[in-house]
Amino acid sequence: MGTIKLAALQALLAATDEGSLRGAARRLGVSQPAVTKAVRELERAVGAPVLQRSTAGVFPTAQGKVLLEHGRRALRELDDAQSQIDQLGGRMLGTLSVSAVPLAVLLLIPETMRTFGRDYPDIQLQVREELYVAQLTQLRAGEVDVIVGPVPASLPAGEFEVEALMPIEMAVVVGKGNPLARTRSLRQLAQARWVFTSLTGKSGYARQLFELHGLVPPSPAAVVNSTLTLLALLTQGDYVGLMPMPIAQHPLAAQFMAVVPIREGHLPLALGAIVRRGALLKPALRHFVAHLHRAAAQVRRS
Repeated sequence: MGTIKLAALQALLAATDEGSLRGAARRLGVSQPAVTKAVRELERAVGAPVLQRSTAGVFPTAQGKVLLEHGRRALRELDDAQSQIDQLGGRMLGTLSVSAVPLAVLLLIPETMRTFGRDYPDIQLQVREELYVAQLTQLRAGEVDVIVGPVPASLPAGEFEVEALMPIEMAVVVGKGNPLARTRSLRQLAQARWVFTSLTGKSGYARQLFELHGLVPPSPAAVVNSTLTLLALLTQGDYVGLMPMPIAQHPLAAQFMAVVPIREGHLPLALGAIVRRGALLKPALRHFVAHLHRAAAQVRRS
């Protein structure tokens, strides 16, 4: 493999994202022939075609997809390095990408953004909501800097760091008027239509709850990773699911759903901030986590 120039890699990413060489040129602020030349240099460097052209535009070849995956990660690392250098020099600039579960969005993120934004106004926060975070795929890929959510029972040793924020409880809930609201035992819910919050149905908080009490987890009737879908199924159907207790008891939600008072108790979890190993060396991220701690302390006091 020859030398890959940064400009050529940026041209490939822009062409793929925009779907055309003309769009890439417009995005990069250069001429279309310059983009074409950069892509050809890249193809000579790797010894394989990286873009295919069609009447609909351009799209990556199999080799191009491999280069894109590594190229995006490399560019993110370079951006992170520049941000960290700026921040170590006292210039608090850059972006932080945060993935948070609905409970964290409700209880912690607004106050954290308020105080962090006040202290570091030139750091742009990008927040995305995630219903189920146990796979940590976005964190592994470097697409987010920190995940705020329930800490998975087992994290790969040495890969991540966790800052514990506060305990939470996942309550068993059903829609208002559902006869199962009077159920007193988790075992009696084994045949219910469960909605699992996970990506595949092979994991999830409901599965954890059954296993915690030595019961065989039911097969899910539905698997979701969308807050809106979860709420719609629970409040408009005959499904059973798990919801963070503060959300289930919130006045806006309580009028549509009921907490099932099972004698076994609900699922205890710990809400935490999860980052890649060593990431807290980045000043902006370290300060953001400190503001998360302050917001969590405020919630616990109230």
